[in-house]
Amino acid sequence: MKVVLLVGGKGIRLAGEDAPVPKALYRIGGRPIVYHIMRSFAAHRITRFVLTLGYRGEQIADYFLHYAPFLQSDLRLELGGDGDLPHIERLGEGGESWDVTLAHTGLDSPTGERLRRVRDYLADDEQFIVTYGDGLSDLDPHELIGFHRDHGRVATVTVVRARSQFGHVQFGEDGSVGRLDEKPPLPGWINGGFFVCDHRIFDYLRPGDSLERDCLPRVVADGQLVARPHEGFWACMDTYKDGMVLEELWESGEAPWA
Repeated sequence: MKVVLLVGGKGIRLAGEDAPVPKALYRIGGRPIVYHIMRSFAAHRITRFVLTLGYRGEQIADYFLHYAPFLQSDLRLELGGDGDLPHIERLGEGGESWDVTLAHTGLDSPTGERLRRVRDYLADDEQFIVTYGDGLSDLDPHELIGFHRDHGRVATVTVVRARSQFGHVQFGEDGSVGRLDEKPPLPGWINGGFFVCDHRIFDYLRPGDSLERDCLPRVVADGQLVARPHEGFWACMDTYKDGMVLEELWESGEAPWA
């Protein structure tokens, strides 16, 4: 089972139009959010990833080539001449072994087009997970995969409950406040960004598609998208404030995704 990580975006709401790094490299606890996402899958023994690079994709590639390998392992390097890439050997036990494909899918490609361009890297997988490079959760991916296989349709979307960003006030005709709820859950469900798809999804993808606006509505029209509610922890690092909340959770030692 592979995980496709859609990490091509700029993160404009997080850092503005000229963000110095891609959104996936913004850090929580000193490590990029994309590392936290991948580590949460690795904790469930899912360690094969395809990253769809776009905006400042070379920075993501540089992170995995020159920084990530040194996080938790002792390494031995053989440095070749004539521009050859170094041979890297892990020494001793420990460290994390991940299979990471870095695919340049276009600077401004929509999400569906990014997925379409990595089709060849998913050829050996009957099903695969698709998610974004800014969402964290405590969901069990194996339960999600099992749910998908049981219903047998093209795709599964994880749905979650969003919370209001404001305090809600209930009051009577005389203005007396009867109840004050600070950032309560909102009614209804939203797209939580964790999908399982099988290869039939590519029958619904056209060049230049957005996954959300173009491809998935076609899947819905054929009755081939199934929702799986997740009542546990879910958070999206969409804004600077979101990042601060996630950083505080990490520093507290109570990060549910860890």
